Amino acid sequence: MLRIVLPKGSLERATFELFEAADLTVVRSSAVDYRASIADPRVADVRILRPQEIPVYVAEGLFDIGITGRDWVEETGSAVQSLGQLQYSKATSNPVQVVVAVAGDSPVQRVEDLPHGVRVTSEYPEMTKRFFAAKGVEADVRLSYGASEAKIPDIADCVVDITETGRALRAAGLRVIDTILTSYTEVVANPASYADPDKRKAMEQLMTLLNGALEARGKVLLKMNVAADRRDAVLAVLPSAKSPTINQLANGDYAIESVVPKAGINLVIPAVTEAGATDLLEIPILKIVH
Repeated sequence: MLRIVLPKGSLERATFELFEAADLTVVRSSAVDYRASIADPRVADVRILRPQEIPVYVAEGLFDIGITGRDWVEETGSAVQSLGQLQYSKATSNPVQVVVAVAGDSPVQRVEDLPHGVRVTSEYPEMTKRFFAAKGVEADVRLSYGASEAKIPDIADCVVDITETGRALRAAGLRVIDTILTSYTEVVANPASYADPDKRKAMEQLMTLLNGALEARGKVLLKMNVAADRRDAVLAVLPSAKSPTINQLANGDYAIESVVPKAGINLVIPAVTEAGATDLLEIPILKIVH
């Protein structure tokens, strides 16, 4: 039913891992194959292309849905329907930021301080032109095909580039003076496909699975038995995503379970044990659907 296009490149591995966690495993003949399949009745075709192209192809109706970054939706000005953010990027769960950076020893503190005719290099020329025009700065914007930070200061005066941690910019001796856009990975749909009730339902179901897999990341289910007179002591040290589930047993004791962060579980287990919990089970969680 749905024609899906997934990103190749920096987002490729993280996207495939998310789809596998959502039980939507992407299968292809080799790592360089641009065609793939997903064994799900809602998915008719899968293509793997550069994220820069994906918003355009989805807007044109070549695909029903695609995964790309909000940065490329803004850069291309594509008319797509957003199905929501997927909060992951190539290395972390943090968004990437499109920033303006100058040499670390530059006296410039704000974009407005840049002189007219400033040389700007970027992989986002259209977004950059709009941003500088809105700031009232006449900029000579030049398309960069990568390694933009290496062009400061002899080839360009400043750079508009993406950063996830800021490490590469700092290593190149650059300093951020403004942020144009905060960009998460995003699922976008063709407006006509989204208007089709059957396709829209399929899209929403896939989003439920993907978001459920993301929500479950870094969490486990902790189950335990607790004597009646130790219940309050255990609850006092037991973290919970919302509120623990408590069931009273036939003998008057309690069975308690709680969704807790995986990080720190080695501190939680001793704490609840010392408070009186017994028969603990730590269970992986594959999806959490609210």
